[in-house]
Amino acid sequence: MKKLTLLLLTILLVSCSDRERNCNDFKTGKFEFTQTIDGKKHTSTFTRTEKLQIETYNGKTDTASVRWVNDCEFILQKLHPKNMAEEKAISMKILFTEKNTYTFEYSFVGSNKKERGLVTKLD
Repeated sequence: MKKLTLLLLTILLVSCSDRERNCNDFKTGKFEFTQTIDGKKHTSTFTRTEKLQIETYNGKTDTASVRWVNDCEFILQKLHPKNMAEEKAISMKILFTEKNTYTFEYSFVGSNKKERGLVTKLD
């Protein structure tokens, strides 16, 4: 039994590797986000500065304020919402980074429903 416990503990420790989180590399720049909705790929591009994010999707451009909570989390708030849904702030959390991409989790502020996405840095 002692050997089995030691083996399980060893496997657990080896399999738990820390994923890279170089969030500062992704605070500013030009990015691309692709998601599949109803079987179709949709791509948006955006430029983020320390305080603004300007996104273009389907030929339309939106601007949101960016408020960094810590090095890997920020809140997006649309500057010119067109309806009630767009007035809701979005919480963004970078989970891990790899080369020129980051995987993130997002949700409306106050919501427990979280989604994940992958962003590629273009510059």
